[in-house]
Amino acid sequence: MSELVCIAFHDPNTADLALNKLQAMQKEYLVELEDACVVVRDESGKIHLKQAVQLVKPAALGGAGFGALWGTMIGLLFLNPLAGLVVGAGLGAGMAAMSASLTDYGISDDFIRQLGNTIEPNSSALFVLLRKINADKVLPELSGFQGRVLKTSLSDADEQRLRSALSEAHDKAA
Repeated sequence: MSELVCIAFHDPNTADLALNKLQAMQKEYLVELEDACVVVRDESGKIHLKQAVQLVKPAALGGAGFGALWGTMIGLLFLNPLAGLVVGAGLGAGMAAMSASLTDYGISDDFIRQLGNTIEPNSSALFVLLRKINADKVLPELSGFQGRVLKTSLSDADEQRLRSALSEAHDKAA
């Protein structure tokens, strides 16, 4: 079962740095990310989402290849495989990109925007959906970022450990 963790930071760049740290720890098999999103709220209060998992571009490329293959096959029937290749690739890419843009994978964008509106202007937040985590090794690494927990689906004990790790960093900085 996946766990949701949302942490707010006072700086607009800190959420990006924390996500980079988590992605580095993922390469060491300390954490397994299912989805992640960085929210930045600028000085005017406008929300900007930076999705870590992009669906549209890979889907469009896959759709173009699949469409080109079938377009060439159908084009051979009409003795014009080049036209079939071009039309098939275009239709395949367009349909796949449209399908991917309508898919909401992982954390709901509406939930991210709603919770992102609660952070103060000129700050950021990190939304992470975790499949697996080695908390004993990950929490000390995250304690370097001064953040506050907005929302989690963690157990009360694990949430308290996270809050303690983040408050230790805040106490050290003060």
